[in-house]
Amino acid sequence: MKLTELLSEKRPAILNRWFDVILETYHADTSIFLKNQKDQFANPIGYTLKQGTEAILDALLSGADAEKAAPLLDGIIRIRAVQEGLPSSAIVFILLLKVVIREMLGESAHDRSVAGELVEFESRIDAVALRAFDSFMKCREKIYEIKTNETKNMTFRLLQKAQMISQPKESAETPAPESAEKKEMTNQKQKR
Repeated sequence: MKLTELLSEKRPAILNRWFDVILETYHADTSIFLKNQKDQFANPIGYTLKQGTEAILDALLSGADAEKAAPLLDGIIRIRAVQEGLPSSAIVFILLLKVVIREMLGESAHDRSVAGELVEFESRIDAVALRAFDSFMKCREKIYEIKTNETKNMTFRLLQKAQMISQPKESAETPAPESAEKKEMTNQKQKR
Protein backbone atom coordinates (compact mmCIF):
# COMPACT_ATOMS: atom_id res chain seq x y z
CA MET A 1 0.00 0.00 0.00
CA LYS A 2 1.26 3.47 -0.87
CA LEU A 3 1.97 6.05 1.81
CA THR A 4 -0.63 8.52 0.55
CA GLU A 5 -3.28 5.79 0.69
CA LEU A 6 -2.31 4.93 4.27
CA LEU A 7 -2.34 8.58 5.30
CA SER A 8 -5.63 9.24 3.51
CA GLU A 9 -7.25 6.39 5.44
CA LYS A 10 -5.93 7.85 8.70
CA ARG A 11 -6.63 11.48 7.71
CA PRO A 12 -9.29 12.22 10.41
CA ALA A 13 -7.12 10.72 13.15
CA ILE A 14 -4.02 12.56 11.88
CA LEU A 15 -5.89 15.88 11.81
CA ASN A 16 -7.31 15.42 15.31
CA ARG A 17 -3.95 14.41 16.75
CA TRP A 18 -2.11 17.20 14.91
CA PHE A 19 -4.61 19.77 16.20
CA ASP A 20 -4.18 18.44 19.77
CA VAL A 21 -0.38 18.57 19.50
CA ILE A 22 -0.53 22.14 18.17
CA LEU A 23 -2.77 23.14 21.07
CA GLU A 24 -0.18 21.76 23.48
CA THR A 25 2.13 24.59 22.34
CA TYR A 26 -0.28 27.08 23.98
CA HIS A 27 -0.87 27.71 27.68
CA ALA A 28 -3.27 25.23 29.31
CA ASP A 29 -6.21 27.66 29.63
CA THR A 30 -5.84 28.85 26.06
CA SER A 31 -5.51 25.30 24.81
CA ILE A 32 -8.74 24.24 26.52
CA PHE A 33 -10.60 27.22 25.08
CA LEU A 34 -9.24 26.69 21.56
CA LYS A 35 -10.21 23.03 21.64
CA ASN A 36 -13.67 23.32 23.18
CA GLN A 37 -15.04 26.49 21.58
CA LYS A 38 -16.32 25.45 18.15
CA ASP A 39 -17.88 28.76 17.03
CA GLN A 40 -15.64 30.41 14.43
CA PHE A 41 -16.60 33.90 15.60
CA ALA A 42 -16.03 33.22 19.30
CA ASN A 43 -12.83 31.31 18.52
CA PRO A 44 -11.27 32.59 15.28
CA ILE A 45 -7.81 31.26 16.23
CA GLY A 46 -9.03 27.72 16.78
CA TYR A 47 -11.12 27.86 13.64
CA THR A 48 -8.20 29.15 11.56
CA LEU A 49 -5.89 26.47 12.96
CA LYS A 50 -8.41 23.73 12.19
CA GLN A 51 -9.12 24.94 8.64
CA GLY A 52 -5.46 25.67 7.89
CA THR A 53 -4.15 22.31 9.08
CA GLU A 54 -6.80 20.46 7.06
CA ALA A 55 -5.88 22.41 3.93
CA ILE A 56 -2.15 21.88 4.43
CA LEU A 57 -2.51 18.14 4.98
CA ASP A 58 -4.80 17.80 1.95
CA ALA A 59 -2.31 19.72 -0.19
CA LEU A 60 0.54 17.50 0.96
CA LEU A 61 -1.52 14.34 0.35
CA SER A 62 -2.37 15.52 -3.15
CA GLY A 63 1.33 15.93 -3.91
CA ALA A 64 1.38 19.72 -3.93
CA ASP A 65 4.81 21.26 -3.54
CA ALA A 66 5.75 23.90 -0.97
CA GLU A 67 5.02 26.70 -3.45
CA LYS A 68 1.37 25.64 -3.76
CA ALA A 69 0.97 24.88 -0.06
CA ALA A 70 2.46 28.21 1.10
CA PRO A 71 -0.73 30.31 0.66
CA LEU A 72 -2.59 27.82 2.85
CA LEU A 73 -0.30 28.79 5.73
CA ASP A 74 -1.24 32.46 5.58
CA GLY A 75 -3.97 32.56 8.23
CA ILE A 76 -2.07 30.48 10.77
CA ILE A 77 1.20 32.33 10.19
CA ARG A 78 -0.48 35.73 10.61
CA ILE A 79 -1.91 34.60 13.95
CA ARG A 80 1.40 33.18 15.12
CA ALA A 81 3.26 36.34 14.01
CA VAL A 82 1.25 38.63 16.28
CA GLN A 83 1.65 36.31 19.24
CA GLU A 84 4.66 36.61 21.48
CA GLY A 85 7.38 34.07 20.93
CA LEU A 86 10.28 32.98 18.84
CA PRO A 87 9.98 32.20 15.14
CA SER A 88 10.84 28.57 15.87
CA SER A 89 7.88 28.23 18.22
CA ALA A 90 5.62 29.87 15.65
CA ILE A 91 6.36 27.41 12.85
CA VAL A 92 6.91 24.27 14.89
CA PHE A 93 3.29 23.30 14.23
CA ILE A 94 4.26 22.21 10.71
CA LEU A 95 7.13 20.05 11.90
CA LEU A 96 4.84 18.44 14.47
CA LEU A 97 2.97 16.89 11.55
CA LYS A 98 5.98 14.62 10.94
CA VAL A 99 5.81 13.38 14.53
CA VAL A 100 2.06 12.76 14.27
CA ILE A 101 2.39 10.89 10.98
CA ARG A 102 5.10 8.61 12.32
CA GLU A 103 2.98 8.02 15.43
CA MET A 104 -0.08 7.15 13.32
CA LEU A 105 1.85 4.90 10.96
CA GLY A 106 3.39 2.96 13.82
CA GLU A 107 5.30 -0.08 12.57
CA SER A 108 4.21 0.61 8.97
CA ALA A 109 6.71 3.50 8.89
CA HIS A 110 9.53 0.96 8.90
CA ASP A 111 8.16 -1.04 5.96
CA ARG A 112 10.56 -0.64 3.01
CA SER A 113 7.88 0.38 0.54
CA VAL A 114 6.58 3.09 2.88
CA ALA A 115 9.89 4.27 4.31
CA GLY A 116 11.17 5.75 1.04
CA GLU A 117 7.91 7.57 0.40
CA LEU A 118 7.87 8.78 4.00
CA VAL A 119 11.29 10.40 3.61
CA GLU A 120 10.05 12.22 0.50
CA PHE A 121 6.81 13.25 2.25
CA GLU A 122 8.74 14.58 5.24
CA SER A 123 11.00 16.54 2.89
CA ARG A 124 7.91 18.25 1.48
CA ILE A 125 6.80 19.05 5.04
CA ASP A 126 10.25 20.57 5.68
CA ALA A 127 9.92 22.67 2.51
CA VAL A 128 6.53 23.94 3.71
CA ALA A 129 8.11 24.79 7.08
CA LEU A 130 10.76 26.87 5.31
CA ARG A 131 8.05 28.73 3.39
CA ALA A 132 6.24 29.27 6.66
CA PHE A 133 9.38 30.79 8.16
CA ASP A 134 9.69 33.20 5.21
CA SER A 135 6.05 34.18 5.55
CA PHE A 136 6.39 34.57 9.32
CA MET A 137 9.36 36.90 8.93
CA LYS A 138 7.50 39.05 6.38
CA CYS A 139 4.58 39.35 8.81
CA ARG A 140 6.88 40.26 11.68
CA GLU A 141 8.67 42.88 9.53
CA LYS A 142 5.31 44.42 8.66
CA ILE A 143 4.30 44.48 12.33
CA TYR A 144 7.56 46.21 13.29
CA GLU A 145 7.15 48.68 10.44
CA ILE A 146 3.63 49.53 11.61
CA LYS A 147 4.82 49.94 15.20
CA THR A 148 7.71 52.17 14.12
CA ASN A 149 5.45 54.38 12.01
CA GLU A 150 2.93 54.65 14.81
CA THR A 151 5.66 55.64 17.27
CA LYS A 152 6.96 58.28 14.85
CA ASN A 153 3.46 59.67 14.32
CA MET A 154 2.72 59.70 18.04
CA THR A 155 6.00 61.47 18.79
CA PHE A 156 5.36 64.06 16.09
CA ARG A 157 1.83 64.71 17.42
CA LEU A 158 3.15 65.08 20.97
CA LEU A 159 5.83 67.53 19.84
CA GLN A 160 3.21 69.49 17.91
CA LYS A 161 0.95 69.55 20.93
CA ALA A 162 3.82 70.80 23.07
CA GLN A 163 4.41 73.45 20.40
CA MET A 164 7.97 72.28 19.91
CA ILE A 165 7.27 71.75 16.21
CA SER A 166 5.10 73.94 14.11
CA GLN A 167 3.59 73.07 10.79
CA PRO A 168 4.78 75.17 7.88
CA LYS A 169 2.10 77.66 6.88
CA GLU A 170 1.58 79.13 3.43
CA SER A 171 1.78 82.88 3.79
CA ALA A 172 1.01 85.68 1.38
CA GLU A 173 4.64 86.84 1.57
CA THR A 174 6.00 83.49 0.41
CA PRO A 175 6.35 83.59 -3.36
CA ALA A 176 4.87 80.72 -5.28
CA PRO A 177 7.47 78.40 -6.74
CA GLU A 178 8.36 79.19 -10.32
CA SER A 179 7.40 76.75 -12.95
CA ALA A 180 10.07 75.26 -15.18
CA GLU A 181 8.77 77.24 -18.17
CA LYS A 182 8.91 80.52 -16.26
CA LYS A 183 12.50 79.82 -15.16
CA GLU A 184 13.52 79.04 -18.74
CA MET A 185 12.00 82.28 -20.03
CA THR A 186 13.77 84.30 -17.33
CA ASN A 187 17.10 82.65 -18.18
CA GLN A 188 16.66 83.42 -21.89
CA LYS A 189 15.88 87.10 -21.18
CA GLN A 190 18.99 87.39 -19.01
CA LYS A 191 21.19 85.93 -21.76
CA ARG A 192 20.07 88.63 -24.23
